[in-house]
Amino acid sequence: MLVSRRRFAVFAALTGATLAAAPIIGAGPAAAQKWPQRAVRFIVPLGAGSGVDIGTRLYADKLSKQWGQPVVVENKPGGDGLLAISAFVSAADDHVLLASPSSSFTHHPHMYKSVPYQPSDLKPIARVSNTILVIAVPSTMEVKTLGDLVALAKKEPGKLNWVGTTGAVDFVFASFLKTAGLEMSKVPYRNPVEASNDLAADRVQVYAAALAIVRPQLQAGRIKLIAVMNTQRSPTHPDLPTATEAGYPDLAFNGLVGFFGPSVLPDSVRDSIAADVRAAGADPAIAERLGTTGQMPSPGGPAEFAAEIDQQRARVAKAAKDLGIEPTQ
Repeated sequence: MLVSRRRFAVFAALTGATLAAAPIIGAGPAAAQKWPQRAVRFIVPLGAGSGVDIGTRLYADKLSKQWGQPVVVENKPGGDGLLAISAFVSAADDHVLLASPSSSFTHHPHMYKSVPYQPSDLKPIARVSNTILVIAVPSTMEVKTLGDLVALAKKEPGKLNWVGTTGAVDFVFASFLKTAGLEMSKVPYRNPVEASNDLAADRVQVYAAALAIVRPQLQAGRIKLIAVMNTQRSPTHPDLPTATEAGYPDLAFNGLVGFFGPSVLPDSVRDSIAADVRAAGADPAIAERLGTTGQMPSPGGPAEFAAEIDQQRARVAKAAKDLGIEPTQ
């Protein structure tokens, strides 16, 4: 027994440094292995062919090559974004990410008594782009600027109809009308393309929406743009002023789009994914393609993206308060 103990002591002394330096077996895969270890899945709350969908697929192709793993894009439109978010949260998989506009969920606390997720379940990883949001009117309408629209609405209260993109943009535009003392009737639509068609036919007079939605009618000359809601001008329409530049900062709103991971995703992995996303976005071909889908490239890391989402939540909360809508959660 004494010999055995001495041999063990000698063995421990000789090998202790090696054992201490060795990785601990049982540590989580994210801590011991490089991410990803298998196929990655992006869940998108919008349909195939939407700007966010196209942008996600562009990044998926580049990231698949960088990661050496398949990257699959899965569309789950409908349910005001809840269908996709539910699928993402219930997957509970660090290889399943959400690719979404933040406006798909920042209004949820003011719309639903309960939702199948907590805000902490959506961990911001990287901002990818800003969807270009515009205010459009029929081309036959005697309105060229936001100021013209406000003047007309005051002159003819209740005679103009408006429609907005479901979600946070609706809240912001409706809040603007109320605080500015303007009377317009909101017309609900299930299909945003139908709203665009009715705008072109002057059945509705104002549409606050993504540029991609109204672009076909714009190209046909049936509608015109009077302002950009984003805080910076659109590269594709550099002469179009922002709402803030036009003197109406209450209409300022950025269409943040980015990637989210589950709450269990380690910060180190999140930072690594953000760096890879930034590298992929440096490809000029991606920037050019995003532009054609009505988006502005806007790469940003986890902290920056999270801070902007918090600001957007506060902006939507203020709009809801202006409208007399109390938080339901």
